[in-house]
Amino acid sequence: MDNFALRDLPEAPLEADQLRVRNLWLSVDPYMRGRMNDAKSYAASFQIDQPMTGGAIGEVVESRMEGFVSGDLILHMGGWRDGGIIGLDMMPNKLPPAALDAGMTPQTFLHNMGLTGGTAWIGLLRVAAAKPGDTIFVSAAAGAVGSAVVQIAKAREMTVIGSAGGAEKCAWVTQLGADAVIDYKAGPVLSELVKVLAELGKPGIDVYFDNVGGEHLDAAFATANDFARFAICGMIDVYNDGKAQEMKYLIRTIPARIRMEGFIYTDQFFDCMEEFYADMGGLIASGAVTMRETVHDGIESAPDAFLGLFSGANVGKMLVRL
Repeated sequence: MDNFALRDLPEAPLEADQLRVRNLWLSVDPYMRGRMNDAKSYAASFQIDQPMTGGAIGEVVESRMEGFVSGDLILHMGGWRDGGIIGLDMMPNKLPPAALDAGMTPQTFLHNMGLTGGTAWIGLLRVAAAKPGDTIFVSAAAGAVGSAVVQIAKAREMTVIGSAGGAEKCAWVTQLGADAVIDYKAGPVLSELVKVLAELGKPGIDVYFDNVGGEHLDAAFATANDFARFAICGMIDVYNDGKAQEMKYLIRTIPARIRMEGFIYTDQFFDCMEEFYADMGGLIASGAVTMRETVHDGIESAPDAFLGLFSGANVGKMLVRL
């Protein structure tokens, strides 16, 4: 907590192409940890003594930006604050009125209809090219991305094995429809994965959706079928300590002809945004995809919510409500 400061900023007049926004919901996500390192990456590093940013849902209070009026609910990147002035660089987008009128909650656009749902959808269906009949292994299956992967895969008639930590999380992943769930706290991931594959009568996995790295990635290499596809979304296991990945069974990429690809949501999202919204919106409306939310209240709780991502404090999507 000593690394965060909560500061009041003075009001300023609104200039052209700017919005004054009152934030309602903030998202905290694991990728933000990488932005706290002063290193080259796909997203610019956070700067000391400058406001942090992140996904947020806000209400427009005042507008000097074409297409936006007071009262609009928007998704934007001016998070980690109660509100203030945002410009085009914060990528404001109006929430679809039809979705809100149909009963979709605004914060859904911070998870299943937003970054985490889009990451799950793109990683599973585009990067890993998963198809009906495939056997899927998903790490961090009780997290925001992982739980969406489980449900999208089941909606497309795939066999799903999830991994989560603890009885509560494993029970929830089972409720989402996973065919088997590994409690990684109960024993070595590889032995548990081999056991459930045998119980399901499956020779191995066709797709691995990685949110964790480490032992989970090793287990996926060891149990991969020929021509398996690995979608590497995140490696939260090493974000804080930076330890090297062992990849004990990396040699299996050759005989099994494994294809492994890291991906970033924004690289592909805009090419398939309409398809994603239509498909995910339909899955949510039908009840095939749901989400649990772990909610902290108040801007002062944002650091605790963020740190909780790395200790397993969230089930589903971690949010801050303002």
